[in-house]
Amino acid sequence: MSMLTTNAGTQSVLPPEYGQLVTKPVEALSVAYLTGTRVVTNAHSYHVPILASDVTVGAVAEGAEITPSDATFNELVVTPAKFGGLTIVSRELADDSNPSAADQIGRSIARMIANSVDNALFNALASPNPSGFASLTGISAVSAPVAYTNLDPFEEAVSLSEAAGGRITHWVTGAATALEIAKLKDASGSNRGLLNPDLSLEGRRTILGRPVVVSPYIPADIVYGISKDDFLVVEREDTRLDVDHSAYFSSDRVGVRGTMRIGFAMPVAAAHVRITNAAA
Repeated sequence: MSMLTTNAGTQSVLPPEYGQLVTKPVEALSVAYLTGTRVVTNAHSYHVPILASDVTVGAVAEGAEITPSDATFNELVVTPAKFGGLTIVSRELADDSNPSAADQIGRSIARMIANSVDNALFNALASPNPSGFASLTGISAVSAPVAYTNLDPFEEAVSLSEAAGGRITHWVTGAATALEIAKLKDASGSNRGLLNPDLSLEGRRTILGRPVVVSPYIPADIVYGISKDDFLVVEREDTRLDVDHSAYFSSDRVGVRGTMRIGFAMPVAAAHVRITNAAA
């Protein structure tokens, strides 16, 4: 649930029906939401059960008693971190009831939050940022050559993920690495690219049938293979869009603040793969 509030004495700053101005653009702009499974909670922390050992099953003679056994569970606890953005706008823009004006305000804040979320996802940042793939213990690893000549590292990555019970659904890398891979040809002397186009989105390529997503927050020479089912984006329900007229009263401007609480959970770390170029 998203909320929009204003300070006392304000009639209406943004139409209340635009309470989703923060949540929806962040979901659209963030690579985390594109590659992960969104989970919404109203609790302070979200508990993810992890099956540590299965129930014992075996052949049993007809009429014989089945020996009971228990499955063992561990638990991953995720506390979503607060991401916040603040923008200062003119009173004319803030009071505009036109949806396009409200959309501009919301998307400005959403861009800041989405960028911060993706930065935390792919880089080891200090608290209070949530831990992401860069600091994930147990993630599968593949070494790639300094210069890519084929898709063997990606075949290996798919195999490692499958061995851990995962299924890679997206490749995420930086623009330079994506370009290097996109230049690969299907044969020596050929001008035909080795990668296939993604028919679901014009201009995007696929590797082994999985879409390639480019993020500016991936360190150079690194590619992540992400298993969507094994990557949870935990979102608290208390997303807010607050408006204040008092702080910038002397300049006749309005402060618009958006806050959103997000955390990451990777219950099966080995289902995800980090491909590291030897140059890294």
